[in-house]
Amino acid sequence: MKIGLFPGSFDPITNGHLDVILRAKELFDKLIVGVAVNDSKTSTSMFTVEERQKLLEEVCKGIPKVEILIFDGLLLEAMKKYKAVAVVRGLRAISDFEYEFQMAMMNREICNDYETVFLMASHSYSFVSSRMIKELVRFGGDVSPFVPPVVLEALKKHKHI
Repeated sequence: MKIGLFPGSFDPITNGHLDVILRAKELFDKLIVGVAVNDSKTSTSMFTVEERQKLLEEVCKGIPKVEILIFDGLLLEAMKKYKAVAVVRGLRAISDFEYEFQMAMMNREICNDYETVFLMASHSYSFVSSRMIKELVRFGGDVSPFVPPVVLEALKKHKHI
């Protein structure tokens, strides 16, 4: 079974993330969406890791071959634990590529058992990021075109909107 791992903080999940999930699941027998515990982002997080996992489960409900998990530590350890053959990364701009290229090369240097699959963002999501969503929310902007409806409702319940 070929398993792909799409890691991220998903804080919050955007329509761009969902677009990558829907396209990446077609490349593998199973796609694990890994909600990464990232201590450096904890103070700026809108949602807890568990809330993000639940939101992803709700957004991905009914999508075959997709599993949502939380992982902590090195990506390569998660790859080994979940028996993944490739890590999936979405790219929006050249700046994403530079960072992701460095990460992919570092991972390959440490362990060359895994591939990195880059998926270009669909044009309509090439400018959307969780960071921008947080900024829009902070200033009362309308984020409804950029996040799934369940995420919009969660943002409202958390009084972030």
